[in-house]
Order: sequence, then C-alpha cells, then structure tokens
Amino acid sequence: MTNNTQRIFGLDLMRAMAITMVLCSHILWIYEPKDGIVRQLLALFGFLGVEVFFVLSGFLIGRILYKIYIKDDFTIKSALGFLKRRWFRTLPNYYLILLINVVITISLNHSTHILGLYFVFLHNGFSKMSAFFPESWSLSVEEWAYIVLPISLLLFSVFFKPKNKKRFFLIITLFLIALFIFFKILYQSKVQTTTLDEWNVSLKSVMIYRLDSIFIGVLCAWLSSNYANFWAKFKFQSAIIGGFIMMFMYFGMGYLRILPETCPFIWNVIYLPFASLSIAFFVPFLSQLETSITIIKKPVVFISRISYSIYLLHYSVIMQLLLLIFDKKNATLMQLHFITAVYLVTTITISYLFYRFYEKPMMDLRDKN
Repeated sequence: MTNNTQRIFGLDLMRAMAITMVLCSHILWIYEPKDGIVRQLLALFGFLGVEVFFVLSGFLIGRILYKIYIKDDFTIKSALGFLKRRWFRTLPNYYLILLINVVITISLNHSTHILGLYFVFLHNGFSKMSAFFPESWSLSVEEWAYIVLPISLLLFSVFFKPKNKKRFFLIITLFLIALFIFFKILYQSKVQTTTLDEWNVSLKSVMIYRLDSIFIGVLCAWLSSNYANFWAKFKFQSAIIGGFIMMFMYFGMGYLRILPETCPFIWNVIYLPFASLSIAFFVPFLSQLETSITIIKKPVVFISRISYSIYLLHYSVIMQLLLLIFDKKNATLMQLHFITAVYLVTTITISYLFYRFYEKPMMDLRDKN
C-alpha cells in the first residue's frame, strides 16, 4: 500500500493498536517488577499485540497470494515474485537492525556464537531462542509463513492439478492450520506440565508451533474474497463473538484457574489458536472500517506506517541503550516516568527517521522493479 487512497483505515488501526500494545508492554522493563492489575494488563498487551500482527499479516499476504494464485498459472516464477516483494518489504530493515544489534552485543562483550541462525530466521525455529534480539522471534514466524504458503500451493498443485483453484486454496490453508496445530499436540505429548514462563519461551515463541496463527489470517482472506456479502453483513456480530472469546480467554480462564500447570493441554494446544481466532473475528469489521475524521485518521496512519520500524528498534536498540544511560535502580518514580517519556519520544522519532530515509526508499525501489 503506497498511498492513502489504497489504505484501509481499519487495517491501519489494527497495525497501530498492535504496535502500541507491544510498545507499552515493554515499558514494564523501566519499572521494578511489581504485581498489580496495571502490570498484568500491560503484559497482556504485549502478547495480544503480536497476535494481532500475525492475523493481520496472514490476512494481507493471503489476499495478495490468493489473487495471484487464482488469476494466473501458479508457477515457480509466481512464487518467487511474491517472495521477492515480501522480502523487499521486510528483510532490508531486519538485517540492518540485526547488524546494529550485533555491534551493540560485541561492544558489551556479550556472546555472539549463536547469532548465525538469526540471519536465516531459525534462531527460534524448533526450540527456545537466546536472550539476544528477543522481539525478533515473531519475525521468523512471519518470514517462514511467507515461504511455506506459496511453496505448499506450488507443490500440491503439481501433484493434484486442481480444477477448482478457489477450493484448493482453502484446502491447503486448512491443511496448514491443522498441521501446525498438530505440532503443538506433539509438544504436549513431550511436555506434560509447564509453567507460564516456560510456555512463553518454549511454545509461544517457537516458530514451528506458531505458523497456524498466520494461516488463520489467510483463512480470513479467503472468506472475504469468496463470501463478500456474508463478510459485510455479519461484521458486527463477528466482532461481538471475538470480544466474548477474548473476555473468556483473558479474564474467565484466570477466574476459573485454568492455568498451564493445571490444564496443560488447553494451554499447549488450544489457547494460541483460539487467541488467533478471537482476533480473526474482528477482521470483517476492521477490514471495512473507514473514517474521514482527520484528527483520528492521521495519527493512526502515521503510527501504522512506521510500525515495522518501531517494532525492530524499540526494545533491543532503544530500550537497552537508554537503560545503560539512566540508572533506574536509584531513580524516583517521577524520574522513571521521565525515562518512559524519553523512551517513547525517542522511539517514535528514530523510527520515523528510519522509515523516512531507509524503509520507504527500499519499498520505492521494490515498486520500481
């Protein structure tokens, strides 16, 4: 999407809300650990923000790839063309920030022996990752989803030679969702009990267990393309259903004490797909949401545009460097608030400059090819 006429406000709103939630969740690192409802909500924001990114990303790439798959003969050239555009969008930013993080790590005399896996997005491919560049775990999920979906369509089309390509796209999408849920079942068979902390690093943040989240977004893309009237007619009802699922997952389960330690199957197998599903129910409403109110639209579109730069820069680069400058251990509460304000302003400013002078020129270069 290169100009305002092509943008959909509701999807910009999803992206802006997601990055804002992730950004707010990492503010917790500025303050001393303390139990409380505010801290729990901010931690939930971090989880929910990434899940929104997954479903939104799946919806967007699903719509693009579905149109390519239906319109023409889907060949290796088609798949590579899709991948080229996605990689032009994501890899230049990622590799530059990765190199900056490597330089920071070496400067601080930290270990760099496992960093090679980060260049091929396998640092959290099949097991938990190191503490280096921790927010990058979600990027490996997205990058491998970009590869798995077109390659699956290509290979299965060669073997089965589908006559109904619309239906075949749906079958492949459902198969991929089922496959990666099955991997969670395998995890459950090996890990009978777990704590929330272990669940976070060994399941939630591991690529092989998370690709179904992206493909649930792809399923939304298929539904919106093939059942446009239904998609439009039931958008409000769908959002209400999504809200009820979220309320139960994030408040009801805690009240009922449905915890990883007591109900590992629910957490290891069911919880994450339902988190994606709850967000997917909001997509019909948000994908059709528009506004002409400038005071609302402009900041949302602005944050949406620079969201990828914010995601890459905000924690491992900006947050960690700020914590080296400021002594948070001996700071008063007012000083911690000041550090937070500096953090947010610095993140937005540097992310905008990064977008303006690096990310956007790279996208412009892609669009010229």
